[in-house]
Amino acid sequence: MIEIIPAIDIIEGKAVRLSQGDYSLRRTYGGDPSEWARRFADCGAGRLHLVDLDGAKASSPKNLRTLETIASLGIVKIEWGGGIKGGEALESVWNAGADWAIIGSVAATDPVLMERWLGKWPERIILGADVRNGRVAVKGWLEDGGTGLEDLIERFAAAGLKRTIVTDISRDGMLGGPSFPLYTALKERFPSVELVVSGGVSGIGDILRAGELGMDGIIVGKALYEGKITLEELSSCLQRG
Repeated sequence: MIEIIPAIDIIEGKAVRLSQGDYSLRRTYGGDPSEWARRFADCGAGRLHLVDLDGAKASSPKNLRTLETIASLGIVKIEWGGGIKGGEALESVWNAGADWAIIGSVAATDPVLMERWLGKWPERIILGADVRNGRVAVKGWLEDGGTGLEDLIERFAAAGLKRTIVTDISRDGMLGGPSFPLYTALKERFPSVELVVSGGVSGIGDILRAGELGMDGIIVGKALYEGKITLEELSSCLQRG
C-alpha cells in the first residue's frame, strides 16, 4: 500500500501553502503547525513532510523551533527539508528531532557532499528533486540547479540512495493532479529507489492512482487544507493501508 504523507510548509512559524513555488502566492492556514501535526497523527499518519520555506530561501534552517515542538510530541515521524546546505545545518536538524533530512540544493550543487551524507546516513537522507521543465530547481525553487532530474537520481542511486521525493513545480499547489507519466517513467528506470509523488494532488483518486502505478509514497498538502480531501477521508485511507 502506498504511504500517504501529509505536508506542512512553514513560513515564520505558520502553516502555509504556495502555488507553483511562488512565495508571493502564499496562503496561511489557521492553527499552528503543531496543531496540524496532531490532526494528521490522529488520522493515523505515521510520517509528516515538513518544509522550512524560510530556510530554503535563506539557505539555512529558520524554523527549527517548530521542528522541536512537533518532534517533542512523540506522535509521528518527521522528514524535514529547507536550508540544509552544510554539515552544521544538517546536525541542527538531527538535534531538533528530525527522523529524515530532505536534501535538494546540495544534491544539485555539491554532489560530493551529498554522497558523503548518503554514506554516513543511508537510511535517513532523502533526495528532494524539485523539477521545472525537466531541470532541477534549487534555493527554494528560485534558481536552476544546472542538472537534469534523471542524471541526478542516477548518480545518487549508485551511491546508495534509498528514497527520493520528486516534485513537479508546475503542478504544486494547483490541485490539477500529479504528473503521472513523469513518475511512471522514473519508477521504470529506477526500480531500486523508493519514489514519492509530490505536487498537484487534487483528491483521493490521485492517491489511489499513484498506488495502482506502484509508487511508494505520495505527499498531500493543499488538497487537505482546502478540503478536497477531508480528514475523515485521510483517516479512512490510512486505516485501509
